[in-house]
This record gives sequence, structure tokens and C-alpha cells, in this order.
Amino acid sequence: MAKNVLGTELQECCTSPMTGYYRTGSCDTGPEDYGNHSVCVEITQPFLIFSRGMGNDLSTPNPRYGFPGLKPGDKWCLCAIRWLEAYNVGVAPKVVLESTHERALEVVPIEALRKHASRKSWS
Repeated sequence: MAKNVLGTELQECCTSPMTGYYRTGSCDTGPEDYGNHSVCVEITQPFLIFSRGMGNDLSTPNPRYGFPGLKPGDKWCLCAIRWLEAYNVGVAPKVVLESTHERALEVVPIEALRKHASRKSWS
């Protein structure tokens, strides 16, 4: 059973659009996921602009890979390092802690995730 950053069972992040390294709707991850796509976020426009500037355009659809393009409000499993980069410049999107895999803690301090939690069920 995969665990989230709260130490409980990992919850689904989003199935529309289908997210996750394995495209299961969950931010489950494994050793082959070098990008550590473990942080479930609620996408914002400032983050989309930041990500495009970092060379990863998440807003433009890419039908070849079945990627619909993201818009503000969508949930998505984000690479932990990209979330931390956004956090460090003040544009980190909100995090769904229940749906963020515990492997995110290899990169991101729990305090930073909690500051950006979309729900306060962890308190």
C-alpha cells in the first residue's frame, strides 16, 4: 500500500485529466520514475507561466501523448523538484497532502508542503 506524506494511505489525485507517472490518477511512484512525480497539486496560472519558462509547457495540449494540456484548477502529479523550485520563487501551487506520495519528502520538507496544503485535514 502506497503512503502519503501524512503516513496514511495514498489517495487519488485526479483522473480527469488522467495524471500520475503511471497514468492511474494517483501520484504513486517507483524507481523508474526518475522525475519523482509525487506531489499532487492544484494548478495555477502563475505556476503554468513559471513551468513554461523552465522549459516544460504544461498548458499546451500534446495529442501525440494523450496530454490535454492543463488549466488553472486542474489537479496534477508534479515532479517534487519542480514544485520545490516554484516554492523557492513564490509560485508553488497548492498541494493535496492526502494525495502526495511520501517519496516527495526525499526532496521537499514537510513544512513547505503543509504551508501550501489545499486542505487542512492534517492538522
